[in-house]
Amino acid sequence: MPKSKTLAEVKEKIAKTENDIRQSENKVKRLLQMNRQQERNARTRRLIERGAILESLIPSVAHFSNEQVKTLLVHALGTSVAEEVIDGYVEEHNKALAATNGAEQPTPA
Repeated sequence: MPKSKTLAEVKEKIAKTENDIRQSENKVKRLLQMNRQQERNARTRRLIERGAILESLIPSVAHFSNEQVKTLLVHALGTSVAEEVIDGYVEEHNKALAATNGAEQPTPA
């Protein structure tokens, strides 16, 4: 016959379980925060690397304003050749995603 627990034992078990829940919730928060920080770090690194690529291809771009760089890129990337290259890269990316997910991914419009 199982031993019945006293009210104090039950309350103690409830308090311990609530504490475990709080600790688990805090662990989830820390992990989500760590994930967001890693995503920010990856984005920062990507932006720095791409800026460095731009400056290596056009050394004088360091003296351009942000608006001038934007205008240059809009004109350069607005050509039909550039659009074909971009479309090809997007298609390659979608195929790679489909291969890893096991299903065909829709192409963004």
